[in-house]
Amino acid sequence: MRKATWIRAIVLVAAIAALEIFCRVGIIPRITMIPPSTMVTSLFDLVRSGAITSDTLQTLTSVAIALGSAIAAGFVAGALLHALPRARRIVDPLLATYYSIPVFVFYPLFIAIFGLNAIPKTVIGFMYAVVAMVINTLNGLDRVPPVLWKTARVHHMGRVSTLADMVFPYAAAYLFTGVKLAVAYSFIGVIGSEFILSSGGIGYRISFAYYNFQNDVMYALILLVLTIVVTINMTLYYWERILMARRGER
Repeated sequence: MRKATWIRAIVLVAAIAALEIFCRVGIIPRITMIPPSTMVTSLFDLVRSGAITSDTLQTLTSVAIALGSAIAAGFVAGALLHALPRARRIVDPLLATYYSIPVFVFYPLFIAIFGLNAIPKTVIGFMYAVVAMVINTLNGLDRVPPVLWKTARVHHMGRVSTLADMVFPYAAAYLFTGVKLAVAYSFIGVIGSEFILSSGGIGYRISFAYYNFQNDVMYALILLVLTIVVTINMTLYYWERILMARRGER
């Protein structure tokens, strides 16, 4: 595992170094992309000046609401569908084809209903993230061995203690996968909505910088989004590894 981590780190550093060189020597024109070092310094300047603080808070607030509600609703919906096989047979085809639906087409409708504020993009983020959580909750519960349920009955464990002490810990890996996907999808939904029609947010600022040829601002904000998402997912990955280690898995 440690060897794989080092290999990934080396490949990433080499790719960044190559990109830096290509941008510096002009193989990649500056109008197309700026060097990674310039992205970092530009992001530092934006953060220090406070120019993006309001937009960042607006986006992260919408993502947090969309993500939290998607995790909660997706987990509950997945557990209910697992407990109701007939309802699941009806819903399964919809879940399988859900991501073929262009959810962004509903954004103008949500603006007409809720107004030009943070609610429409938060709803879009929720719609993108919730199904990933539902699917992974179902996958996790499906893979719980029947022997665990039988053992719980033998020991006269209640429904709540069975779920809390046996079922959910066993399905935790799939639940973590659902959470990690929900993080990515909620960012996609919120920031993508800000590109379409919004009065603020990171996506709005990236779009504004793109149309005004402000490459330093655009790539700095893209780097900010990547940093936030990677940090969140690496933190979840770290917790997942701790959980798997406690279960005796690697």
